[in-house]
Amino acid sequence: MKRKILILGLDCAAPRFLFSDPQLVHLRELMRGGTFGILESVVPPITVPAWRCMATGRDPGQLGVYGFRNRLDYSYSKMGIASSRSFDQPALWDILGSRGYRILLAGVPPSYPPMRVNGISVGCFLTPDPQKNIFTFPPGLSDEIRAWEPDYAVDVREFRTGCKDRLQQEIFSTSRRRFAVLHRLLAEKDWDFFHFVDIGLDRIHHGFWQYADPGHPLYEPGNPYEYVLRDYYRLLDEEIGRILERADSSAITLVASDHGGQPLLGGFCINEWLIRQGYLNLRQYPREVTPFDTPAVDWARTQAWSEGGYYARVFLNLRGREPEGIVPEADRGRLREEIRTALEPLRDDRGNPTGTRVFFPEEVFRQVRGIAPDLIVYPGNLRFRSIGSVGHSALFTRCNDTGPDGCNHSPEGCFILHGKGVPALREAQRGSLLQVAPTLLKLAGVAIPPAMECGPMPFLP
Repeated sequence: MKRKILILGLDCAAPRFLFSDPQLVHLRELMRGGTFGILESVVPPITVPAWRCMATGRDPGQLGVYGFRNRLDYSYSKMGIASSRSFDQPALWDILGSRGYRILLAGVPPSYPPMRVNGISVGCFLTPDPQKNIFTFPPGLSDEIRAWEPDYAVDVREFRTGCKDRLQQEIFSTSRRRFAVLHRLLAEKDWDFFHFVDIGLDRIHHGFWQYADPGHPLYEPGNPYEYVLRDYYRLLDEEIGRILERADSSAITLVASDHGGQPLLGGFCINEWLIRQGYLNLRQYPREVTPFDTPAVDWARTQAWSEGGYYARVFLNLRGREPEGIVPEADRGRLREEIRTALEPLRDDRGNPTGTRVFFPEEVFRQVRGIAPDLIVYPGNLRFRSIGSVGHSALFTRCNDTGPDGCNHSPEGCFILHGKGVPALREAQRGSLLQVAPTLLKLAGVAIPPAMECGPMPFLP
């Protein structure tokens, strides 16, 4: 007999907020009857590929996807946005669907173009425009959802904005419409496995963290947005309570985040640093801050360059690999160690140690597929974003180059696991994102594929 499985995905949910509010009554009930704690994300802790890592039990290297944007070849500028077609490893919904489970997916990144499953798939926030595009499988469901909610949207506009009143209103209203559709799908469609991801929490964190966290340098007590985060967590708790009403007593329920959040202190200008260290050379240095542009690079004198974003991806200009590569393969190891040794003791503009961390792909991934960065850099252990633009007067900025932002990602997400076979543990446990899929398969009595090398969470009997 199939046990219903519910994965309630809260993008960027942070342990400090999820576990501390006694008014999150439905989540606390799950905690009392099950197990909860820190869920260690993958390297890098980013929505794409983290949710797919959770569903497959494979790390980003095994999947060959290292972020939203990935190099498509070894040219200097050809990048592609990850989509549902970027992955070829079986996910939980594929494994269970092949065993007769009826699948209901909603907003699990990346799920555009719509994924063909044994049931229903509704596209995620990467859907270009749900008012114009087919964003579901089966295709006819797109019109059905638009009839239910004519203003249905998969995301908010420009969440990195100074227009906080507009952003607050839009996140709450968009999420309520999405949950209205979810409740209708759960009520009217057949399903055994349900997995949704709420992206609104990620947007709330990026837009309002600095107003809620006394540890953020921009926090001011009594500010008008002090309780926006709290109120959104309470909205989620209310909606999760309604979802749980549709689950029977034998159901397996997982509340989980793909990564956590932490205060964003500013940006680290990684390409500016590479220029000053002599690793990156431009044909002409700009007079003002300018987006990094590969044609402006003097490749004949450049050893390394980087992409900005949540973390810094540093690529070496290898001879025989890049079109105008100058670094001999024999020097690759030495050069990487040299850059890491220079970056990790990095101090900020006030002379404080940043705690920057640098990884090599083969150190953190079981396999390296696709085109991985040569170095993976966490500026300030992700308390600073990586700024890819050049022409800065300093290596550190107090703002993000993509718009106002109060939060960056943290490797520490969170989980709550509840259901028959899950021990009710009073103390918080620790698990890995890669243990989620094998844990759920074990609880469901389904064989765990050997490729899920991490195995289930250790607290299971």
